[in-house]
Amino acid sequence: MNEALTGHFQGHLQELRRRITIAFVAVALFSGIAYFFSEAITRFFVAPLFSSCPELSHLVYTNLTEAFVSYLKVSVLVGVIAGFPVVLYQVWMFASPGLHAHEKRLALVVVFWATFLFGFGAVFSYVGVLPRALTYLMSFVGDDLTAMPKLDSYLSFVARSGLAFGLAFEIPFLMVMAGKAGFVDRAYFRKQRKYFYLAIIVLSFLLAAGDFMSTILLVLPLFVLYELGLIVMRVFGQKKGD
Repeated sequence: MNEALTGHFQGHLQELRRRITIAFVAVALFSGIAYFFSEAITRFFVAPLFSSCPELSHLVYTNLTEAFVSYLKVSVLVGVIAGFPVVLYQVWMFASPGLHAHEKRLALVVVFWATFLFGFGAVFSYVGVLPRALTYLMSFVGDDLTAMPKLDSYLSFVARSGLAFGLAFEIPFLMVMAGKAGFVDRAYFRKQRKYFYLAIIVLSFLLAAGDFMSTILLVLPLFVLYELGLIVMRVFGQKKGD
């Protein structure tokens, strides 16, 4: 009995190791490719900052290795985004043994929509929220305050925002995964809706750096995505009693 359990556990561990290795190689490969275009990518990320504060013409770095490390961070960020479909597919396939055959065939559909949501969240952060947040944050510049943003700090801020919004837009996918894994059922999400809504408001406020308009721009689509998650969970089928 113990030997059987040990063998079963080792099999799962080997499968997990294989999935993680594939995901890591995919991210590393895309990151390596992105590094060759890191300067152009950095200029693209910096553009909203210069637009929000026309008086600002350049960023600074105070450590000799900071620029190099910053380009590496940008490359890894792009690698994570580009490799996200591969990572997500590996996660889904690792969890798929507990699903029915027809549900396994939906893996590509799930990966597509989850990738779309992640990408849409990252783009929404860059186009819809980041310019407004930067305009608010740079509004403190005046006679007594001069802005001297550091390259590494700014790129880290953009990266955190993009990843946070991308993951936030994964709400429907995460809800379905939680339901299929048996952690939480649809009825729980439905009954605890008001608490999740409150958590979304608080999270949005923090991600938007306290800017009221940016908070609203994030809260509204997340509310819609939460309700969409409930619909998707119903489509995938839940236990009786839901």
